[in-house]
Amino acid sequence: MLQAKQPIGIFDSGIGGLTVAKAIHKNLPQEDLIYFGDTAHTPWGGQSAHAISHYATRISETLLKLNCKVIVVACNTASAAAFSAVQDVVKDRALLFNVIDPVIDHLVANHANKTIGLIGTKQTVKSGAYNTRLLQKSKSISLNSLATPLLVPIIEEGFGKTAVAEQIINHYLSNPCMTNISALILGCTHYPFIKQQVIDFFKQQVEVIDSAQLISSVISKQLDLYQLHNNQENPKMRFYVSHDSEFFYQTAQQFFPGGIKLETFPLWD
Repeated sequence: MLQAKQPIGIFDSGIGGLTVAKAIHKNLPQEDLIYFGDTAHTPWGGQSAHAISHYATRISETLLKLNCKVIVVACNTASAAAFSAVQDVVKDRALLFNVIDPVIDHLVANHANKTIGLIGTKQTVKSGAYNTRLLQKSKSISLNSLATPLLVPIIEEGFGKTAVAEQIINHYLSNPCMTNISALILGCTHYPFIKQQVIDFFKQQVEVIDSAQLISSVISKQLDLYQLHNNQENPKMRFYVSHDSEFFYQTAQQFFPGGIKLETFPLWD
């Protein structure tokens, strides 16, 4: 049986999921968090669905061994290409969440009869996961998807705020499929790092949807439902990476100032 004192586990290919971890920590400040970044294989967006499923299921097994009551697939690529495989591993041993379903619910509630844009990795767009799940709940919303494969490497290398990044962002968003949209889905948890540039491009005329904010609310409601909220006074946060990464450490420090302990977890040795 799950216990309130168990931690929440969050994983991604690299730094992107830190946006989700930060939102969860802000909304649920008394919860223990464990974050796993697969820096040995980042980025996942250009890899095969088979490879992504392998990484995601191994990491999920690790988070289960670390006694997590919640596992968050804080990666759109893995949520699209590997969520069913992760479900098969996790089963009823933890509450399981992805970052796509909360976005779909938000669209259905707020953007009926509109055209929506989506930017994401090649694998996320290729999978058609957003289209499939959206059609299951609404046939009145049109979705225009655009693969933007250069964005994750730029962000992972620390160039998200540069003039070069702005040129690439503007090039992608100038694509004709991004015109006449009422909202744009940031279909990768790395993309909140460039959210302000996207907002500026659209001159604040388009809602920019960040899944990190939505997923934290969904998790909170589920913890309420199952009476699994942790009310401790001194929550712990543990950060693991599968390969040494100074940039990950520096970025995590920005998200969680005051000092973090980063450990290299030899998952692939």
